[in-house]
Amino acid sequence: MSPTPHLNELGEFLKARRAELSPRAVGLPDSSGPRRVAGLRREEVAQLAAISTDYYTRLEQGRMPASAPVLQALAEALHLDDDHRRYLFGLAGKETARPRRRASQKVQPQLRRVLDDLTSTPAIVMGHRMDVIAWNPLAAALITDFGTIPEKHRNYVRILFTDPAMRTLYADWKSVARTCVAQFRMEAAKYPDDPRLASLVGELSVQDGDFRTWWAAHHVATLSVGTKVLAHPVAGELSLDWDTLTASTDPDQQLVVWTAEVGTPTHDRLRILASWAAAQHQPTGPAD
Repeated sequence: MSPTPHLNELGEFLKARRAELSPRAVGLPDSSGPRRVAGLRREEVAQLAAISTDYYTRLEQGRMPASAPVLQALAEALHLDDDHRRYLFGLAGKETARPRRRASQKVQPQLRRVLDDLTSTPAIVMGHRMDVIAWNPLAAALITDFGTIPEKHRNYVRILFTDPAMRTLYADWKSVARTCVAQFRMEAAKYPDDPRLASLVGELSVQDGDFRTWWAAHHVATLSVGTKVLAHPVAGELSLDWDTLTASTDPDQQLVVWTAEVGTPTHDRLRILASWAAAQHQPTGPAD
């Protein structure tokens, strides 16, 4: 028979842990002016864990139990170490307190070879959670130098919303970002218990009002094909068609390529950008 959850102690534990964290420590902007509470606010923890503020408030008040997925999301949001995580699960009366961590996803060798051969076509490989796990030099020159971004932050959705350069690179950033959120929600449906995915949703919901609104709209879309117009600082205006190919050996890995019709101004500018990228000796991304 499982132990009775110590709901009051669970609530006090959550309250103590959020009091120890500053907004900056969890990637949130510092608000101007004094804060009424030490550490994070309840609504900030709730958003980081992708749950409602009312639900989180009830947890802190000891008025309701928490499911294992919610505990996992809270552990990520509050940056708990393994000892604190085990204690949290124990208070909730859960038998398993082990963090569910996925190993770093590695690009499939076949996709790595394709990337290496695409010298005049920008391409990236997106993995689980729309993480960017590999790219070629031209993609780095076209979008951003992915190699300068810490691996844990190398996520296409996160880059799109947190890098100010993306808002000027894409001519219609709002349309691109809204579609990306719909694609991200489709990805989230595959792994509803993924704490890192929930943490990313919470982080972006707190930081960006557009993301929060579009996520709440529950629109979905698949990665397929489309056209994007870019205002590139080196190559100028580019109208690029993009396509997505899914790896048969790992459905969680998708090759995204950007192309232009031969003879168009964009095709010519892309070739110029490829020459410029080659001269810069951009990194090709992590090896498999």
